[in-house]
Amino acid sequence: MNSTAGPSDRRSVAFPGGAALMGDDGAWVLADTQPARALGPALAVARSAGATGRINLIVDDAAGLLARRASQFAEPPVIWFAAGTTLEQVEPEPLVPDPALDPRVAPFADVLTAAGADPVVEHGRLIGEVEGLEVARVVVDADGPHLEVGVGRFDREAHALVSSDRPTAETLAGVVAYVRSYRRHDGEPHPLKQLAADRWLRSRLLHDPGLVGADHLAPMAPTVEAPDLRTAWPSPATGVDTEGRPVVVVASVGVDLDLVPAAADARLADGRGARLVLAMAQRDAHPVTRALAAALADPAEIVTVD
Repeated sequence: MNSTAGPSDRRSVAFPGGAALMGDDGAWVLADTQPARALGPALAVARSAGATGRINLIVDDAAGLLARRASQFAEPPVIWFAAGTTLEQVEPEPLVPDPALDPRVAPFADVLTAAGADPVVEHGRLIGEVEGLEVARVVVDADGPHLEVGVGRFDREAHALVSSDRPTAETLAGVVAYVRSYRRHDGEPHPLKQLAADRWLRSRLLHDPGLVGADHLAPMAPTVEAPDLRTAWPSPATGVDTEGRPVVVVASVGVDLDLVPAAADARLADGRGARLVLAMAQRDAHPVTRALAAALADPAEIVTVD
């Protein structure tokens, strides 16, 4: 790894999906795999290795996003873009607002509610959730808006084939009831309980915001969309706390090393200078997560939920 820094004695440190060197000029981390999710792991590895000095992260994608998230830390890591054999320091890229919801889609919120699903608007789409799991979405195509029912794309396609002779509302109500019967903490083990666990926790907080000291919470789109229902992905909500102060709560299940950068990005997108609360189970409040939360310029709080 070459940069404008001078020579230094460096030692190699294991970094999954890349490589890392620690020296007297700081930490240098190269992220080859999932670069958009590499900032938290890079900070965690540097902390574990006892690195001193500046932390440098080298990527070949998502550099502007990472620079924006890095800017939220009290001692911001430097993000470098690998351009051939040279490195270019990257400035934070601006946030891009979500696309507006097509006004023709709005009436479908009543259809979702009537079937027992929670209407959620994210990334310019209206979806219906049951305990945080998407069971339907409104799709706009050349024929206009229409409701597709199912858990994930393949399930929606299957329902379109086998339920084409049934009213959509009837199909939706059946899917909602089926998912809800398994999407219970005291229910039997089932694959439906393994999907979108972060959003399940967020759903619980939306219905009972007092668990995290909030008076009111509404769902908020993450700044980067989750790739699928199986991938753990921090799920933010926006609202006010019991003292009337703006708050952003980010739900997380499991130990997610990139939780803090993603949560700080959500607070930045919220735009109110809000308190940042990380909600998780006690077992997931890992020391590295607490350390990264404290390292933000405006530290985040961790609230554990049973």
